[in-house]
Amino acid sequence: MARSAKATPRPTCICFVRHGTTPTTGKVLPGRAKGLHLAERGIAEADAVGQRLATLGSVRAIYSSPLERAKETAKGIAAHLRLPIVIERGLLECDFGEWTGAELATLRKLPEWDAVQHHPSGFRFPGGESFAEMQSRIAGAVERIVARHPGEVVVAVSHADPIKVAICDAMGVPLDLIQRTVISTCSVSVVAYAAGGPSVLAVNSTGELKALGLESAAPADASPAAPGGGRR
Repeated sequence: MARSAKATPRPTCICFVRHGTTPTTGKVLPGRAKGLHLAERGIAEADAVGQRLATLGSVRAIYSSPLERAKETAKGIAAHLRLPIVIERGLLECDFGEWTGAELATLRKLPEWDAVQHHPSGFRFPGGESFAEMQSRIAGAVERIVARHPGEVVVAVSHADPIKVAICDAMGVPLDLIQRTVISTCSVSVVAYAAGGPSVLAVNSTGELKALGLESAAPADASPAAPGGGRR
């Protein structure tokens, strides 16, 4: 009698969501400074993305960066998914060091800004984190989330640069090219992490999510998927 083929484990799908708009979005590099909350527009964006994610009917967990703007976005999502919010420090914004709180218009005039845009792999923010360190940190967060949720769909609320790094890492895109990716406020970017490597299902999506086919979540006891295939 022929042996039946072993079922392929479902991948773990992470829906990366950038936090909603704040009063300083597009004007200041806030970094990890405390006390920055969502603007009214950001609150509305968080509610809207929560409604979009709820249409999937398959999300099993919500993770968030510990910063206020991310937690408030996660709260807006949780109101529709009726799930608790788990803080994951690996989803934190990059530590911009001495640049924290500086106006973007001023930073763009600095000679170092060219390195941020075109050679981030060799750049460290003065007194802060390097892009390479952020890449390693995000990879670690992804590995932990995948290990906890084999075959499930989860939400991870983070920030623009960390999400860019996660998406490009999954695609095997060099760190120096991450600035070619745009991550808008409350956009959804989805990566499926499977044993054979990650697959990017959506980037910077602000529209319908049901077409991604994530409605049917795998049972919680499915074999764990393993992140991999991208640059670490």
